[in-house]
Amino acid sequence: MYTRDPAFWRAAAVSSTLFMSAVLVILTVNTLQTISIGGSNVPTYDVINRQITYAYDPAQHEYVARAGGEELLFGRRYTEKEATALVARGKLVIQSRACMDCHTFFGNGAYYAPDLTRAWLDPIWASEYPGPKRGAAITAFVMHPFRIGFHVMPNLHLSKEEAQAVVAYLKWMSAVNTNGFPDGFGRAQSR
Repeated sequence: MYTRDPAFWRAAAVSSTLFMSAVLVILTVNTLQTISIGGSNVPTYDVINRQITYAYDPAQHEYVARAGGEELLFGRRYTEKEATALVARGKLVIQSRACMDCHTFFGNGAYYAPDLTRAWLDPIWASEYPGPKRGAAITAFVMHPFRIGFHVMPNLHLSKEEAQAVVAYLKWMSAVNTNGFPDGFGRAQSR
């Protein structure tokens, strides 16, 4: 019988490994195209110049972020290079202040304080501070936090520039298509 021949099993192992390696390469390339900046799920950083909304998409059967018309952050239009630098600085400020020790970003971090994946779209800010006012309101809160909910956010002693960079990062992050994460965010918002 051919199944007792070691050459059969060797050939099966080699062909299976080659096939699965090819599948892995194809999936990796596809994933990198999807999750890279400017890919189908991750907008370029200059999306901070646009209105970000979150709505149910029947084609995807989930809530997704949408970038709409112009809605300037802090009353100015950022070039792609300026937006990239501002968002990168915001991410560095968040990392340097260990925000993930309390907050969650894209499902990573702690659950002591609110998940900030969709912070820009949070009903607290969206209803009270529509459009251009929202950036200034969140900046003021980040610089001088007050009690919202159960926990008090510590004062991180951010400068205005640092706080604005954090807000730019939060707005960009809210525009990323996270395939419906956090679950239930859009449903809670529409009730």
